[in-house]
Amino acid sequence: MRHLSRFFLVFVLQNAVCYAASGTPPVAWQDWSPDIFQRAARERKFVLLDLGTQWCHWCHVMDVQTYADSRVRKLLADKYISLRVDADSRPDLANRYEDYGWPATVVYNAHGGEIVKRQGYLSPDEMASMLQAIIDDPTPGPSVQPAKRLQYGDQNLLSKAIYDELIRRHLETYDSQQGAWGHGQKFLDWNNVEWAMRLAKRGDFTEERMARQTLAAQLNLLDPAWGGVYQYSTDDDWQHPHYEKIMQMQAEDLQIYSLAYSQWHDPSYLNAAQSIHQFLTRFMLDHDGGFYTSMDADLVDGVHSADYFKLSDIRRTALGIPHVDPHKYARENGWVIRGLTTLFAATGDESALRQAVAAANWVCAERSAGDGGFIHDQANSWGPYLGDTLAMGQAFLELYEATADRAWLMRAEQASDFISDHFLRNGDPGIMTVEVRTPQQFPPEQEFEENVDAARWANLLCQYTDRDVDKSLAKTAMRYLATPEVALSQRIEVGGVLLANDELATSPLHITVVGGKADLTAASLFHLALTFPTSYKRVEWYDIAEGPLPNADVVYPHFAKPAAFVCTGTSCSRPVFTVEDLSRRLARVKI
Repeated sequence: MRHLSRFFLVFVLQNAVCYAASGTPPVAWQDWSPDIFQRAARERKFVLLDLGTQWCHWCHVMDVQTYADSRVRKLLADKYISLRVDADSRPDLANRYEDYGWPATVVYNAHGGEIVKRQGYLSPDEMASMLQAIIDDPTPGPSVQPAKRLQYGDQNLLSKAIYDELIRRHLETYDSQQGAWGHGQKFLDWNNVEWAMRLAKRGDFTEERMARQTLAAQLNLLDPAWGGVYQYSTDDDWQHPHYEKIMQMQAEDLQIYSLAYSQWHDPSYLNAAQSIHQFLTRFMLDHDGGFYTSMDADLVDGVHSADYFKLSDIRRTALGIPHVDPHKYARENGWVIRGLTTLFAATGDESALRQAVAAANWVCAERSAGDGGFIHDQANSWGPYLGDTLAMGQAFLELYEATADRAWLMRAEQASDFISDHFLRNGDPGIMTVEVRTPQQFPPEQEFEENVDAARWANLLCQYTDRDVDKSLAKTAMRYLATPEVALSQRIEVGGVLLANDELATSPLHITVVGGKADLTAASLFHLALTFPTSYKRVEWYDIAEGPLPNADVVYPHFAKPAAFVCTGTSCSRPVFTVEDLSRRLARVKI
């Protein structure tokens, strides 16, 4: 223990750099408030927004270096109102400035107009110089460009020219040496990988190589001691991780590795999914069933922790555990519910399903906004936000598919109704990231990835329900995504819009088990259907005692024993009565 204490002391002293500001008061950080710009006008001050997260290493470094500098502190105290906002707590601001962080530094004039937007760490000299330059000349700098007004078309799908261009980008931006798409930061882009997996299922060996190379490379970012996945690696390789563990990465990687295991039965993919599940269970799961938000990259704020994360579980624990953000957001819980449910579908792991159901019940009890929607946190100061209701709607649909419990489908429908009532604006295509009727400092905007998720989810929901509201929501999101300026705004991360376009243009694989829910053969057929390796499938369990299926678009015959039917497009198979026959039939399906 004495050795560990010496290690920890040296670890901190060698890495911690603090610019102490003797006699200078610390920065008077304040929360964002509705009257902040009125106050700025009265006091003739600028407004500085420091937008970061609790898990962000460079945010901590700016605290112990930049915001401890006496020059920076004096400039801020004299001429600025200083705001600090956790980006995880404010999806509206996070979506607006996601290209600039984290940390993101934004300076406004007293009317709320942006003067400068800066990305990442700023040294004390850089910050002091910037603050003084704004005082000397508050004209907006080159980082602030007027918003472009999009000319929306009437297309609900990508044009052939745009589709072909996105396919070209998908292929050309792939790093054939290291795996994954793009250079610099390495991580598993789940939409690109899922698109490659889908094409691989159709027989494309190039896409299979790309998907499998990336899945194998991402294994380098799994924490060998605790499980879970680090956010990304720098230096254009997989050997320089940033050690924060944020929920979206855990949930999306859990889902994609579970799907990959269903598709290729590679035990390394199963081990990866189980590693993430292990981390979530040990560190991120609260006793009430809800999940926390993130684990910090640093054991000590601002001190790089590469040496710490090389240690074993026992040695790490002796030194302490990095901070876990105890907030339990509806959106993040929706993400992890989907991942856990996909793990259950791929493996039959009942513990994952129990956790998913418990988390869903917790969110319904603690984060309900009424009318089927959800708030982000305990209080609804600025929302509701699209991301929370959308993520929970996705989670409910996954739970319905996995359990055949129609109560989950009803909740998914209620979420769709809430989104349609609260997040559409003036007939514009696209779904806004924040509620359109609540007064906001900035006009509501669409966010690309949220509209990708909304288009895919609402379209699949419509397959289960045949409701016009779900179909309309999917088309509204896709019309925004099909707008040339929007579709072509993505240079690398094009897999999501390609998946959405593919799904809105086709029908999902439809597998229905007809038989009583107490029947063991029916249960076996149903659980086999869940393992089919695609997220775009419609799996239903038709128990006559429960009445017709919500979308009774196929009339199924009834037999004395359970049967399964596999439908693709406009045709359905003959009845399949055994697990072995269903397995053989599904093996021949090309999605």
